Amino acid sequence: MHRERKTYYVYIMGSLSGTLYIGMTSKLRARTFEHKFHRLEGFTDKYKVERLLYWESFDIVHRAIGREKQLKGWRRSKKIALIESINPQWLDLAREWYPGMKSASEGRGASTTQDDALRESSCSAQHDSNEGDREKA
Repeated sequence: MHRERKTYYVYIMGSLSGTLYIGMTSKLRARTFEHKFHRLEGFTDKYKVERLLYWESFDIVHRAIGREKQLKGWRRSKKIALIESINPQWLDLAREWYPGMKSASEGRGASTTQDDALRESSCSAQHDSNEGDREKA
């Protein structure tokens, strides 16, 4: 019996105020849509975490889970360095995924460069991929 190959994603979302959220999913576009357009109540909705800043893909779910846990254990400065290694302008990597849709942050510079002082002083948040477990670091 042949199993369909699945891809798993670990991603970092951010708000305009600098709040970070780390998650894992097998459907990155759908999950990003849920965060961006506030389809789920909870941490990302409360803190307006709408911009996809970074993502990685994995073929094995356990590796994705391990990476998510690893990133959640990092200091904020290390997470920022990871984001800036591929996205130095802190652009919303999903900004063109949903034509015709406007997130709450559009028109307020959702894809603009973040100020370094803001990034360092704002809170950092982490989130388990389990919907029931929400924590703020």
